[in-house]
Amino acid sequence: MIVRLAAAQYATGCDVDENLDTALRMIDEAARAEPTVLVLPEFGNHLSIYDSAEHCWDVAIDLDSAWTRRIGAAAARHAMWIQFNCTVRREAGRVTNTNLLIDPSGRLTAANDKTVLMGAEGIYLSPADRPADVVDAGFARLGTYACMDGVVPEVPRTLAVRGANVLLNSLNSFALDEASTHIPVRAAENRAWLVACCKIGPLLPPDRLAEFAQNMGVPSAMLRGAGESQIVRPDGVVVAQGPRDDEAVVVADADLSLCGQPRPDGTDVRRNRRPAVYSALAQPTPVADDHRRADRLQASATANVHEVASLVRNGSTLVVLPELALDDASIGTITAALADTDAIVVSSRRHSSHDGTSHCGVAISASGVVLHQRQIHRVARHGWVDVLGDSVVTLDTSFGRLAIVVGDDVLYPEIPRLAALAAVDVIAVPWTSGGEPWDVELCLPERAAENRVNLVAAGPENVVVSLPADFTLWAPERRRPFDGTINLPDIARAHQTVTAEIHPVRSLNRRISRNTDLVDGRPWQLCQSLTD
Repeated sequence: MIVRLAAAQYATGCDVDENLDTALRMIDEAARAEPTVLVLPEFGNHLSIYDSAEHCWDVAIDLDSAWTRRIGAAAARHAMWIQFNCTVRREAGRVTNTNLLIDPSGRLTAANDKTVLMGAEGIYLSPADRPADVVDAGFARLGTYACMDGVVPEVPRTLAVRGANVLLNSLNSFALDEASTHIPVRAAENRAWLVACCKIGPLLPPDRLAEFAQNMGVPSAMLRGAGESQIVRPDGVVVAQGPRDDEAVVVADADLSLCGQPRPDGTDVRRNRRPAVYSALAQPTPVADDHRRADRLQASATANVHEVASLVRNGSTLVVLPELALDDASIGTITAALADTDAIVVSSRRHSSHDGTSHCGVAISASGVVLHQRQIHRVARHGWVDVLGDSVVTLDTSFGRLAIVVGDDVLYPEIPRLAALAAVDVIAVPWTSGGEPWDVELCLPERAAENRVNLVAAGPENVVVSLPADFTLWAPERRRPFDGTINLPDIARAHQTVTAEIHPVRSLNRRISRNTDLVDGRPWQLCQSLTD
């Protein structure tokens, strides 16, 4: 089935009535393209800055208000689904940031509150206290979320697990890396179509712009909505995208038969999930321990096992090889090459035991194999695997805590997340996957970014992903002018061998903004569906 999806990006201000008029104007403009579903930006009723709790309450809307009635009338007039986002007055004086979904009859069918609040949003707004509803629209199941809820994987994942195959994301962001990384990866990992609509124009009242720019160390000209609203295919390919600064309606026809499709090699990443393995995702974040973390080390990823000795001699403390690069003889050779060093070499091998055959990631030191990590999810190209792993295993090394993510386990956001919860500083990824463009372009940087870990991968390309000193906007050690990105790691890539510096100690900095921790701030209370 083909349906037309659309996003309408525009600017808003501090006048609630004017903002409603703008929303209605953009709905009418979008209607010319006859979309089935239209998404509007986040914080549609008022900019996300308030003078006081009373001010926040005053500019919020009620669920039964002119906003829902007039947008409902527009939806009925144009026979389309509309998602808009406003702050909403709730019981007991609470105000929430809420995605409101109107059906083509004009009826409000869902009011889903934002789960992960960004920075100052948490001062006056309350987070969701229940999982968002997934709405059966007949042609598809719609799941809604807002901005920061998509910078971490749990919220879109819970929607997809409960059947959503079209994800609707309203944004109010000035971060350029949101469109380039965080948005499309959520479509690909969940095998769902995604419509993301980001605001344009100033995100702060004119009289407070200079104050915020100075406090944040960001040029005032960059505190504007990032635009680039987009529609993303279930394999992570962006099929339509808006401009950076201008009003626009972004439209694409979506083939819903692509939803949930297996990867090119036949691996079904939705069906192959292992909920019983993910139990920690629905539990409180463990207290981080104080294991040793190096400030820096040299790491390499290479396709050539014969280069290991020279890489170690030249200063690499961690070397990652592609999957299945090892056998008993090569393990012995590598062990000998590591004598008198504290270097670690990672790859994987086919391992047989009394309970069957597994695909097993291994870490090798001067004393031999010091870590075994079985592949956790089934992979079509490894049909010979009889036994799967049931947990993420870690190793404390001279440079920090290491985990191995083997096979296609890196494609599942749950596994790197479990590593982050175990206070891992570096993830080694030996694999050969290359079935879709998002594997290297999106997946590897995102797994590092969303979990605050360094990542070294050897496979279709060799990649070293490092946490820079100014990984977060408010880092006191920021070394370069703000370039529009706030959650984008440093990435080094090569087809043969790549060597770069990584920084294990920086995994301790998990705060993407004040009061917003990417790991400790995850919505674990609402993640039961991930473990059922």
